[in-house]
Amino acid sequence: MSAGVSTTEREVALPVAELPPGTSTTVKAFGTTVAIFNVEGQLFALSNHCPHHGGPLCHGRISGTALPSRPYEYRYGREGRVLTCPWHGWEFDIESGRTIFDPSVRVKTYEARIEEGEIMLTRQRTEPR
Repeated sequence: MSAGVSTTEREVALPVAELPPGTSTTVKAFGTTVAIFNVEGQLFALSNHCPHHGGPLCHGRISGTALPSRPYEYRYGREGRVLTCPWHGWEFDIESGRTIFDPSVRVKTYEARIEEGEIMLTRQRTEPR
């Protein structure tokens, strides 16, 4: 069985000036809605639909997650790397799109980078042979 042919697709999302640090937005790209986040100057792009019930991830909160600790002691880690769905609280690693509770569940992620003042999205597709 052959793996197929991999292709790269790119789309301009929006001017970088329209997404300052600490904000998020949605764009139509690749035939779907993509949520783009600017976390302290680093860009992340994911499908805007939570796999649980389709919640709009663009309205989710970016934070960290609780780490193991002693009773009444609260330690947090991965600050700025955990996206929480606004509907039912599912948590996602914003870089990989994988849920915190079960890494086999995920949302599609896209590469987001700045090119000539524009945010450019890239996705890889594998077509069957």
